[in-house]
Amino acid sequence: MKPLSYFRRSVVAFPLAALAALAMFVIGEVSYQDATRSLDSLGDRGTARNNLNVVAKSLLDAETGQRGYLLTSRSEYLAPYRDAQEGLRSALAWLEIYYANEPRTAALAHQLVIASDEKMSELATSIELHDKGSEQSWRDLMLTNIGKEKMEQVRTITGQLLAEESEQVAKGRRGVYQTLMLNRIGTTAMAAVSLLALFMYLRQTAALDRYTDEERRRVATERDRLEVEVAARTRQLKELAQHLQTIREDERNHLARELHDELGALLTAAKLDAARLKSRLGNTTPEILERIAHLNETLNGGIALKRRIIEDLRPSSLSNLGLVAALEILVREFAMRSEVRVVEAFEHVDLGPAAQLTVYRLVQEALTNVAKYARATEVEVRLAADGDQAVRVSVRDNGVGFDAEVERVATHGLIGMRYRVEAEGGSMRLVSAPGRGTSIEATLPALASSAEPTEPAVEAAAA
Repeated sequence: MKPLSYFRRSVVAFPLAALAALAMFVIGEVSYQDATRSLDSLGDRGTARNNLNVVAKSLLDAETGQRGYLLTSRSEYLAPYRDAQEGLRSALAWLEIYYANEPRTAALAHQLVIASDEKMSELATSIELHDKGSEQSWRDLMLTNIGKEKMEQVRTITGQLLAEESEQVAKGRRGVYQTLMLNRIGTTAMAAVSLLALFMYLRQTAALDRYTDEERRRVATERDRLEVEVAARTRQLKELAQHLQTIREDERNHLARELHDELGALLTAAKLDAARLKSRLGNTTPEILERIAHLNETLNGGIALKRRIIEDLRPSSLSNLGLVAALEILVREFAMRSEVRVVEAFEHVDLGPAAQLTVYRLVQEALTNVAKYARATEVEVRLAADGDQAVRVSVRDNGVGFDAEVERVATHGLIGMRYRVEAEGGSMRLVSAPGRGTSIEATLPALASSAEPTEPAVEAAAA
């Protein structure tokens, strides 16, 4: 009999357990729905309380702005008044919709709308009288108790509505507590049932933990290997970028020498030939003289263009006159070409030849970007010592700017700047935002603390 009874009990046990689980599920779902509705209601009532406070605050702000305007006649005092009108309309519209389905509070909400409109009307009337020059009229209106009565009425109504909301919030909280208690009971029951499966879960978890540890060690080993490889590739790319930059400067210097020697000789010879032709023609027709004069102007323009190209390729002023003079010439020519106002502040600093060339190229590239993209009206360029160990250079404009967090396609110039500065042991920071201009700031070590420049960089600077 005992085995039979046990068998029967075991047969009934599973359906009972399933039924208990289903009952707990139903209880939990019902509790969840009740709690959700209660919380949503509490959220709406919190919004209602906030809008009631907005109504009171908006009327107070409007009255404050109105009084400030009436006393000072300064239009900036009307800003709180106008802002309060928008907030008041929005809050009252929300409250009317919220209280529409509750007859007792709907009447109070309607009274609140009327009282608020009357108060705003009284404020608008006094401002209108002031703007018309009726000094005595608006003062008489201010001395009446109309505004005070309307504010008291608004405070009374908002107080009644806030009290109603507080009472409903208390009821909602009690309902939430009851729902939570019911859910707590169901959760306790389900926890007791869940303990039955804990042993099997622990066995599976132990096996999974062993597998996870092995996988974690494998991933960590692979990650370390990849980090080493990435660091090596990054170092190689930096070295390659510096090498390419050095080659670029060498090519610039070579091209500048070719232009100076070959093209300069050709243009000079052509100008001398034009001068000889003019002297031998003597008194000839005005048309021929005009053509010769035009030819001279064209040759002069070609020579000037050649000089500008050579200066862009190889800033001779940097090696002949120094960094400060070279920067002054650069920003002056930029201001003449772009018609952008330039504010400059340059101090004499201690930098090696390679670092001076880096500063010059950074400012040159930044000004080129300003001319192409910034649509700025003013640019500020500064060079100064940053203590005894560093030199700081910055270029700021008031142009359209851009979102520095968004990756852009055409940023090779900025990347090149950063690599050049980092190759000299410095750092560069770019700050920009749409409509707020762009700022490029770089810090390089001064000559006393900077490392010896590499031979290619020295040759490029000296050339």
